[in-house]
Amino acid sequence: MSKITTATLLKYKQEGKKFTALTAYDASFAKAFDEEGIEVLLVGDSLGMVLQGQDDTLPVSVDDMCYHTRCVRRGISRTLLIADLPFMSYATPEQALGNCAKLMQAGAGMVKMEGGHWLMPTVKMLTERGIPVCAHIGLTPQSVHVFGGFKVQGRDQDNAQRIMDEAKGFEAAGAQLLVLECIPAALAKAVTEAVSIPVIGIGAGKDTDAQILVMHDVLGISTGYIPRFSKNYLKQTGDIRAAIRAYIEEVQQGVFPADEHTFN
Repeated sequence: MSKITTATLLKYKQEGKKFTALTAYDASFAKAFDEEGIEVLLVGDSLGMVLQGQDDTLPVSVDDMCYHTRCVRRGISRTLLIADLPFMSYATPEQALGNCAKLMQAGAGMVKMEGGHWLMPTVKMLTERGIPVCAHIGLTPQSVHVFGGFKVQGRDQDNAQRIMDEAKGFEAAGAQLLVLECIPAALAKAVTEAVSIPVIGIGAGKDTDAQILVMHDVLGISTGYIPRFSKNYLKQTGDIRAAIRAYIEEVQQGVFPADEHTFN
């Protein structure tokens, strides 16, 4: 199969074809996910919670991210690989540029950043310098203490409008992908239709262009609870590769996420 690029994902959106994404942190799982047809792998700073046993993602370092990005890169041949910039590694444009360079040199094909309007000049600067960016809005886990916990965002009119404005602003700044996390399904649908770049949802309903889940939740082995918006596919299938295939099929068919995985 040919390699997945941002152009591939844009074509999928234009054709109305759903695609799937998963987190990955090592070569072995990455290879299996790649072979089963996952289009996008994310080396997420979620590794702080699922691998390191932290309470949140804040302790993760750039060195942690580079190490796991190198591991995942060795396991894949076709999947688009995205790597998270961890907490406080992109507070200034100059800091972001240096740390993005490290992640790209480690094997990432794109970097992901959480933020709002303050981040848009940085995104513009990075894309002008050849670094593809995925913007992450809605519930941004690095801001968990500002939100007062892992809470659904965009439920009131003002915050819904802010999220819509952020989505359009990041597209204008040059972001090539957008992640929406934990927002009402109707808002996610409106955002997906309002921007021309592909939108990946997690806890954002079934009308986004794609879905992403944490691999440990898909396999039912997270150290904490499995979020409402996720699904244990290993319990359903009894086999890891079959679980991944079931996840892909249900996303493509519009079966997942179902109502019980969705915020309204």
